[in-house]
Amino acid sequence: MSAPTTPGYEQARDELAEVVRRLETGGTTLEESLALWERGQELAAICQTWLDNARERLAAVAPGDSAEPAADDEQQEEEEDV
Repeated sequence: MSAPTTPGYEQARDELAEVVRRLETGGTTLEESLALWERGQELAAICQTWLDNARERLAAVAPGDSAEPAADDEQQEEEEDV
């Protein structure tokens, strides 16, 4: 028997949205709600991993550009003004 494959980002995101919808709608037992919550946590972690890996790939391709503003940029601008 083969191990389950990790879903792609879009698949995990869509399933996570469905889990959230089901939790918000209610009508599930406590056990079902807990299972949905746990699955949601797994899916959120999968999505975060995909996003982190994408950010790393972008940083590797364009090392001078970053997806997040660098705190050093503001400090450097302040030092230049002095």
